[in-house]
Amino acid sequence: MERYSEITNKIKREIVLLKARPCIWSKCSFCDYIEDNSTCKEEMLKINNEVLDQVTGKYGVLEVIDSASIFELPKETLQRIKAIIEDKKIHTLFFESHWLYHQKVKEMKAYFGIQVICKIGVETFDEHFRNDVLNKNAAFTSIEELKQYFDSPCLMVGIQGQTQEMIKKDMDILQANFNHGTISVYRNNTTAIKRDDALVEWFMQQYAYLKEDPRYDFLYDPTDFGVGD
Repeated sequence: MERYSEITNKIKREIVLLKARPCIWSKCSFCDYIEDNSTCKEEMLKINNEVLDQVTGKYGVLEVIDSASIFELPKETLQRIKAIIEDKKIHTLFFESHWLYHQKVKEMKAYFGIQVICKIGVETFDEHFRNDVLNKNAAFTSIEELKQYFDSPCLMVGIQGQTQEMIKKDMDILQANFNHGTISVYRNNTTAIKRDDALVEWFMQQYAYLKEDPRYDFLYDPTDFGVGD
């Protein structure tokens, strides 16, 4: 399992994949990523400290991800991240949170005391598909409400049941409202949710230009950030 890498295009940054407690929700129908969690504090701290030891601060930007939310990391790991920010003169931090923590995001941003870009796995702005099919339990009522708490939506494309019209709307909303986002092409995993190869082919033809847009990270494979397995 690769847990440290560098993103050298667009917003250059170091990225670490840490180990956290189980996701607060853990019921998304497409997700087996949550299997990389632990209930053993000693294991989490050992792995996280080894990974964080590799951070150099060379870009002044750090992204912290785990199999859940930033809020599922042990407090000792959060303290270590804050110390690294101060020691390595990091000025921008990326982290991710589930919608269920939305009222705590501002407090977490304030804890780190630097510019924070908070990501959220929206997957799609289509409420029915997001919550009834993907079972995200992300019940924001408008884009304006979402933007009150989160800076960077993560969208997924190429899932059976999605339509071209749904994806067009997602891409329009993303480009009109957010200066940062992540676009991930769905890959089959151990869940029952499957990839639509024809939809992926259409998307790659219609939206290939987004791969070069400096505002958006584009993941054709979930490990394109260099971390994971």
